[in-house]
Amino acid sequence: MTLLLTALATELNIMLGVFGLILILSLLLKRANQPYIIAYILTGIVVGPSGTQLVPDTETAEFMGELGLIILMFFIGMEISLHDFVKKWRIAVFGTGLQVFISVMAMMTVGFFLGWDFKRMLLLGFIISLSSSAVVIRLLEDNKIFKTKIGQNVISILITQDILIVPMIIVMSLFEAGGLDMEKIGLQLVGGILIAALLLYLFKRRTVRLPFIKQLKNDQELQVFAGLIVCFGMALITSLFGLSAGLGAFVAGLLVHATPATTWLHDSLRSFRIVLVSVFFLSVGMLIDTSFILEHWLAIGSLVLAVYISNMLINAFLLKLLGNSWHESLYGGSLLAQIGEFSFVLASIGQQADIITTFSYQMTVIVISVTIFISPITVMFVRKVLNLDVSLLR
Repeated sequence: MTLLLTALATELNIMLGVFGLILILSLLLKRANQPYIIAYILTGIVVGPSGTQLVPDTETAEFMGELGLIILMFFIGMEISLHDFVKKWRIAVFGTGLQVFISVMAMMTVGFFLGWDFKRMLLLGFIISLSSSAVVIRLLEDNKIFKTKIGQNVISILITQDILIVPMIIVMSLFEAGGLDMEKIGLQLVGGILIAALLLYLFKRRTVRLPFIKQLKNDQELQVFAGLIVCFGMALITSLFGLSAGLGAFVAGLLVHATPATTWLHDSLRSFRIVLVSVFFLSVGMLIDTSFILEHWLAIGSLVLAVYISNMLINAFLLKLLGNSWHESLYGGSLLAQIGEFSFVLASIGQQADIITTFSYQMTVIVISVTIFISPITVMFVRKVLNLDVSLLR
């Protein structure tokens, strides 16, 4: 009993320290008009393995971060109208498709001079082509431009990127060590086809009814559990097919959006979402190895700068082609410039398949994490340089 109480006290001390640091940093950043994302990541760096080691290993944090990502993708799905998205197919197909193609071609060019093999160039091209839904959605909400033209264009690009993670995972699975695993690839293909069929069904039906909707409408406690069952149930199904659990949660959100339950379910899970999403960003901070950064700061800095500027310019150019002003396009490009959370999944696949070395994997994870960390700061900087009043965006 004494040992149990001691262990509990230790865990409570850790939680108190983490939450206290988040609160202090958030209050400081609020005075500087900075988003709370930075506070979460900074806290992860401080309490993680490369900081004070208050949380000595990242396994638990990574697990909780995955839960946070699942919840976030669920909420993103709940706020997306499939019909509105299909109406903007030109942005989705042309914009995102060309953006991924340009990113892959850029890596092919770099890899040609560095002597990389094809699968490594393709993997890194896929990795840098994805932006962070977690960061961008939060920035759009914080700046109140979610419903503007540029905000909706950015959302369309993000949604398409999230869907494209399916073929990306399947393609990279073709290069796994030990030869082709046809059973795994077949399973992924079946999963992708089922997702496409469900999306087509939702598009044609427009409105669907989930079981027990009437019974749950006025019961907030049961609403929370019902929402989590739908969210994690779809996440489990896609993970069983060898696909991303976050993608399954996103599809679950689209399903809920097509029901009359969207408003009350969104409100019931809001507090739960805040906690788990903050843990996701904490886990990102814990992945940042400060000693590794200090040892390889020049290479990391160069890669972050190259990726960030190229991503921003590629996305800005495409947004301009899609009818936005240059100011809006550059601002949208800055929103999409970071590397996304699904890129962690691709990097992990690359390491397991021996496409990239352990050192390259660690370098990739650091670069992804740093671009996520600096994103809110650079978006604010770009907005000030452009002298852009986001309240005037249409």
